[in-house]
Amino acid sequence: MTITPSAALMDAIVLSVVARDGTYGYKITQDIRSVMEVSESTLYPVLRRLQKDGCLDVYDQAFAGRNRRYYRITPKGRALLAESLTGWEDYKSKLDRVFYAPSAPDGGSDQ
Repeated sequence: MTITPSAALMDAIVLSVVARDGTYGYKITQDIRSVMEVSESTLYPVLRRLQKDGCLDVYDQAFAGRNRRYYRITPKGRALLAESLTGWEDYKSKLDRVFYAPSAPDGGSDQ
């Protein structure tokens, strides 16, 4: 089963990767792909939205004769990431209670 992350979760994933240190789009894609499938066509709109919302700063730097676009998290982005991580922990805790709840003594049958 493949689970597709929501927009809010994708924002948190991207912010988390960028928060480690400023990085460029292809590297962000590769870091995320190491744990889940994501296409560049999914990632770049997320990066643009986070930039537009003031959560990421963008700068260009020369690399191998051309410019490479780098991203770094802003204080607003760090605040959103912290809020997202708190929300994730709460959500994960609730799901864990469902997924890992002990069985009822009678096998969990209501009938």
